[in-house]
This record gives sequence, structure tokens and C-alpha cells, in this order.
Amino acid sequence: MSLQFQIGEIQSEMLVDDPVALALPYTRTMIDFMLCHRNPTYIVMIGLGGGSIPKWCYREMPAADITVIEIDPQVIALRDRFHIPPDDDRFRVIGDDGADYVARAPGRIEVLLVDGFDRYGQPPQLCSQAFYDDCYRALTPDGVLVVNLCGPESEAAIEYIRRSFKDRVLVASPEDSENRIVLATKGEHRRMGEEPYDELMKKLRLQLWPAPAVGL
Repeated sequence: MSLQFQIGEIQSEMLVDDPVALALPYTRTMIDFMLCHRNPTYIVMIGLGGGSIPKWCYREMPAADITVIEIDPQVIALRDRFHIPPDDDRFRVIGDDGADYVARAPGRIEVLLVDGFDRYGQPPQLCSQAFYDDCYRALTPDGVLVVNLCGPESEAAIEYIRRSFKDRVLVASPEDSENRIVLATKGEHRRMGEEPYDELMKKLRLQLWPAPAVGL
């Protein structure tokens, strides 16, 4: 089952037999924030889509408080079809503009995930220098930003993120995907400099999804 803004352009995909599984490679790459925060207590995600990552975090991180920001009420209306959990004391979906929400947010977000797209691609307000500056401010001192990029604006967005996060940035290209995933840290994380990024990610993913579960 998939969510598409235009025919042939899959925004989210769900396995009917396992609704919480991370079916698309880019979603598994976004979970690489666990390199820095294995058990975060406060996660904010911009862009609900089919809810793949929020569902996974809700199940796998029972101590985490999760807020999802989605600007499109039609996407929110589909949450039950994609088995997205109902709002409760640690999970909520809020109808709002992600850029506005981050601009107002106090600096207590540990993990900020940005996966906001519409039928035209990434909204300008979610890939500007001002937005990434706000992301930096909204994070805790050791907070992590993870951004899913795709399209012609990706290179400029990566440079903006580098400026906002003082070049503490890693960029990954998921297998069989045109997406680029950017992981940026507000503070210094010891493990980030120990091994090449690909090797660290390989070890982390094998811990999360032992082969051959996702064909690694």
C-alpha cells in the first residue's frame, strides 16, 4: 500500500502484512539518528505521509515522546488506513506548517526528522537557510537533525545545513533511491569520527535488522 501525490511518485509505502516495517530504503537510512541517540526521549517529525518512521519509533522506542507535524489535512485524514497510532500521552499528530512550528519550538528537541514534501517537491519554507537555523536552535545541545532531500534543491539545502550546523554533517545516498539523507549534529558526538560513515551505518543496521530481514 502506498501514498502518492502524483502517479508513479511514491511518498510512503506500507507492507500490509507488517504495517510498522520500514519498507523504503530511505526510511531505514533516516533511522541512522540512532548512531547518536539510541533511546531519545523527545522526537519531532515534519511530514506525516504514511507514517512509516513515526510508527516504527512509537513501537521501538517506548520511552520517546513523539510529535508529528503535517500541513495537509487530507494526509492526516488517511492516518487510520496506514495504521498510524491514535493520539495519546506520548504520540500526537498536529496540523501545522512545519517551518512555523520549528520557529516557535523551545530548544528541547533531541531528534528532529524532516521529511516534508507536497506534489511539487519540497516546500521552499522547509529547505531555506532560515529554516535550518531554526532547526539548530530548536535542538538540545546534543540534538540531531535528519533531513530527507530529493530533487534539484538538494545541493543548496545541504550547503545551508552545513552553515547552520558548523559543518557537522554526514550525507548518505540510500540504495536504489534518488533520495539523499542528511544527518547533522548540534554537538560533538564521539562515535561520528571513529569510523567511516558507511561502516558505522552497516554495523547499526545489522543490529536493527539482522540479515536477511531487509536484504542487507
